[in-house]
Amino acid sequence: MRQTSRSRTGFTLVELLVVIAIIGVLVGLLLPAVQAAREAARRMSCSNNFKQIGLAIHNYHAAYDQLPEQGTGTASNTGGHHTNPRASGGGNSFNRLSFLVGITPFIEQQALWEQISNPYVTTTGVYQAMGPLPSCSVANMQANPYIPWMTNIAAYRCPSDPGQGLPSLGRSNYAACMGDATHSCSRENDAYEDANGNSNSTRASYSNAAARGAFVYRKSLKFRDILDGLANTMMCGEIISDLGDNDKRSHIWTRGGRTAAQWNTGGVLRCRGAIDAARPNFWNPAATGVGNLFASSEEVRGNKWMCGIVLYTGFHSILAPNSELCIHGNQHEEAVVSTSSRHQGGTHVLMGDGAVKFITDSIDAGNSNSAQVTVHNYLPAGSKSPFGLWGELGTRAAKEVLSGDF
Repeated sequence: MRQTSRSRTGFTLVELLVVIAIIGVLVGLLLPAVQAAREAARRMSCSNNFKQIGLAIHNYHAAYDQLPEQGTGTASNTGGHHTNPRASGGGNSFNRLSFLVGITPFIEQQALWEQISNPYVTTTGVYQAMGPLPSCSVANMQANPYIPWMTNIAAYRCPSDPGQGLPSLGRSNYAACMGDATHSCSRENDAYEDANGNSNSTRASYSNAAARGAFVYRKSLKFRDILDGLANTMMCGEIISDLGDNDKRSHIWTRGGRTAAQWNTGGVLRCRGAIDAARPNFWNPAATGVGNLFASSEEVRGNKWMCGIVLYTGFHSILAPNSELCIHGNQHEEAVVSTSSRHQGGTHVLMGDGAVKFITDSIDAGNSNSAQVTVHNYLPAGSKSPFGLWGELGTRAAKEVLSGDF
């Protein structure tokens, strides 16, 4: 008897399921590695952007014998000099432009600089160079656009930060180091004048004592002013831009009022009770007894690269990287704002010598609830930073010997 054999023409269902399972396991194993490799590439690109900014700062100093100013532009005595300027969101005073504006010619943005530094014609008229510009609110920019302030510059963006579009204007992920104290850091220095053009030496003394970083608001510095050494002093730090998700690192929690020595009970940590226990990187909008979530969608971190106030393009070396933002009532002066990033475990900082370092969230930040160094009933001027190694890196001339590795 002849036996017939039947050839197989395909996989059985069980075999197919086994193959699919194996493929799924391999994808599950490989995907994190691919994502990690992509993030490593983005992190390297972010570091390279910072190196370019550092090189631009050095080239600026070589060209003009000073550092680019944080808080510069066209001046006006109309209105208090600590109010919002037209170059950053309302008010009648100027001198609010960030150091990022000044270095645009040194990062291959000469064409953009030409628009900024020359009269600019909009749909409603001609605005003088560097100001007076229209109020830099989103609504005003949509009605009467000033293109330079709405431009996103690739060199000022970290590839790991996904923020795009309104309500932000031109975003930035890099900010100036304003030191280890907040009192008057975004207000007056020894060149301060009030609305009537009169000098205010009292407020100037506050700022001179408190402004201990590589950048001082509305004051030009030189490398020779960084007495602690360029390699030991932070010039800039990384920040995230706001995504509208109540992230504690990019959205403001405000707690009004402050005592003579510290801000309310709890000092600089007084907003910490508003952090969502279930999501520790975010605010709890329903939190009570510790102030309020600042409602403005425009007054958030990293959303106006042209504006020199600390919220938008500055940071303090007080709380460790990726800590919460806390402000006493407005964004102009008493603001605790640190560095932040979308990278895992820390942030990049740019040292004065041009080196880019990655600072971990666990860096020694000393006594985070300490009073700050000012002459306004806080720690005496010239005191050693109370904020550990992080504070020491943020001061330019406190005669500190670094207390650890970073």
